[in-house]
Amino acid sequence: MTPSTRYDMIILGGGPGGSRAAFDAAARGLSVALVDRDGLGGTCLNRGCIPTKLLLGATAAQPLLETQKKLKGADGHIAFDLPALQQRKDRYVKGTRQALEKRLKAAGIAVYAGEGRVASGRQGDTDGELAVVSVQTDGTTQETRLGWGTLIVATGSTPASFPGLAADGVAVLDSTALLDVTEAPESLIVVGGGAIGLEMADFFSRLGTRITIVEGMGRLAPTEDAEVGDTLRKVYAREGWAIHTGRKVAALVTAGEGTDAHAVLRFEDGEELTASKALLAVGRRPASAGIGLEALGATLRGPGWVQTDDCLRAAPHVYAIGDVNGRTLLAHAADHQARYAVRHACADTATTYDAGVMPACIYGHLEVMRVGPTVEELKNTGFSPQVSRSTLIANPIAQAYGTTQGFIKIVWVDGRIRGVTAVGHGVSHLVTLAAVLAGGSGTGQGWTAHDAGNVIFAHPTLDEAMEAAMEAPQEPA
Repeated sequence: MTPSTRYDMIILGGGPGGSRAAFDAAARGLSVALVDRDGLGGTCLNRGCIPTKLLLGATAAQPLLETQKKLKGADGHIAFDLPALQQRKDRYVKGTRQALEKRLKAAGIAVYAGEGRVASGRQGDTDGELAVVSVQTDGTTQETRLGWGTLIVATGSTPASFPGLAADGVAVLDSTALLDVTEAPESLIVVGGGAIGLEMADFFSRLGTRITIVEGMGRLAPTEDAEVGDTLRKVYAREGWAIHTGRKVAALVTAGEGTDAHAVLRFEDGEELTASKALLAVGRRPASAGIGLEALGATLRGPGWVQTDDCLRAAPHVYAIGDVNGRTLLAHAADHQARYAVRHACADTATTYDAGVMPACIYGHLEVMRVGPTVEELKNTGFSPQVSRSTLIANPIAQAYGTTQGFIKIVWVDGRIRGVTAVGHGVSHLVTLAAVLAGGSGTGQGWTAHDAGNVIFAHPTLDEAMEAAMEAPQEPA
């Protein structure tokens, strides 16, 4: 079948990576089509970053006022209206999604709502085809065939599950389902102590839910610096969370029916925990099934991560960006990769892809921020790092809020900053500054202590805690 329309570039997935690629390609004069099956904005806007932060932001006063109560400076009770919060969240997400669609169409980008799959590959210089299936129009499935010159796959990821550990939509929920509940559960088991699990636990704790968190690795936030996990555990334990680390889960199921339905978790040693609901937050898996990339010569590894070369190519004329390639599962990483992929496809660059120093955060009333490698990661690659640090208890802004738990740690190699880690209230606001310190404003070389001495840090600010960490003595890690 002859393609109905031919585009210079077709992009599968309308999340942060896909939409960025579409805008950049259109700005270069390319004819562009974007095919999206799950709602423009992707997981980030619809089921992840944005709705989670909106709920955390809407309830941010609660932990701050609880701190003031403990300091004898305030008294009273805050009650949140979860259905109202959900309505506000849904309106915001819908409005942002509609605004994105208008911007895409205003840029001349053709938007197809449906699922894209490869129908045939390129033969030499002959354009391949892309069949867009499952496009619903008036309840009827239609198929449209589109020719393409370059294909960018940005289909993202979905919540992971494992044998014995799968969301059932009743009492065992994934993050997508839990984000939509209109009644806070009396108790919640969170399986997974990474960013998703910690943020969701933090939010529901503010609503009065009793939290039990289970992490199979030896500490919370297991991909972060070990001291971060220790700090999180101490603070959350004081707040009444039950925390289990280093324990493997054998099964997580719904028991009972109707109003009696509840979640039951069984550890490998036979001990059981029960709660009103459970959140399964054990990572993500790539959304690459059914696209047909293998027919183009692409290689899928593990659960379907799309293997890419040093230029983010999965096959000739085919790029894979964002979560689906498994490099870094962050929205801003997808955006960064998208910009590069379009430049490379347009022959605007011939250099290999370099992610530089990647910033990442965990949000909540106790936040985590990291840029660059940890001490452990540097040691594992043969470096001999040194560290310097400051504690938030010495920072006037932290003192002003009464939120002095936490620290900032700077990792040095040969006198230059290679990484920055922080945990504490508000430390996510330091992440861009940290990226500049570790990335040297794009030079690829981190700052020296002398460089930092040439910058005036405003007083009083949380930024001064970063300054204090840079000025502190450097010691072997």
